[in-house]
Amino acid sequence: MPLAQSEARAAPAAQAVPDAPREFAFSEADFRSLAKVAYDHAGIALSESKRNLLYSRLSRRLRVLALSSFREYRDYLAGNEREIEMFINSISTNHTKFFREEHHFDHLRSHLVLPFVQAAHASGNRRLRIWSAGCSSGEEPYTIAVVLKREIRDFRSYDVRILATDIDTDVLAKAARGEFALPTIDEVPKAYQGYFNETRGSGADAKVAMDPEVKSLITFRRLNLMEPWPFRGLFDAIFCRNVMIYFDGPTKSALIDRFVQQIRPGGWLYIGHSESLIGAHPGLHSVGRTIYRRDE
Repeated sequence: MPLAQSEARAAPAAQAVPDAPREFAFSEADFRSLAKVAYDHAGIALSESKRNLLYSRLSRRLRVLALSSFREYRDYLAGNEREIEMFINSISTNHTKFFREEHHFDHLRSHLVLPFVQAAHASGNRRLRIWSAGCSSGEEPYTIAVVLKREIRDFRSYDVRILATDIDTDVLAKAARGEFALPTIDEVPKAYQGYFNETRGSGADAKVAMDPEVKSLITFRRLNLMEPWPFRGLFDAIFCRNVMIYFDGPTKSALIDRFVQQIRPGGWLYIGHSESLIGAHPGLHSVGRTIYRRDE
């Protein structure tokens, strides 16, 4: 008898570890119903693997609301627009940092901002619009803003604006304040660190504040990407990074087609490093790692 088999027979059978009892009953019907709310209202596709995450995030809401079951929460949620907003806030994951995927900002600088400045002197067109879709706590639009501020030296004579949107009202409020824990700027290139003001507080509470002129370039707004967009003009660039990982294929494809129609000819789309486009999108072609351009 081979040694491995002998040892396997001699070893005691592994004992199954029972699941820890849950604070709230969470049935299959609860999961399916709440997953449908997430999909219908925000396009978020929650697979079976997200069951425990959904339970954990929403248990906090049940405690706040003094509810005793997910069945009660489902009843409370039905038709309650304010609670649906809180529901989406609860299940959203927000992880970001300054200059995340730095090659995107190098590309923005060299392929959009600098050519824009050069062309503006000849054409007189000084209008530039960039959209940070899914801006989370603000690190992305502030990174875009410091690139613009550094390269457009007389930016006050330009019509330059950044729209920063997110479905999560909690992170939008944080982003609008423009204050960040001191360690968050450790990875900001030295050339841009001057756009962060002096620290406030001390020790673990120390924060840095964004330069007011940098903040003035950004407008923060709540926007659900699944709903109609209240835009008239086109954008020169759209950043939608690490947002589409929560969407299924059809939702992602439809969103990309909408982005294409919202980008000016020759403009740019930046997506997250873990994302890819599914299928062909007329008028859009790849020009680098997670960088796409709308045809001229």
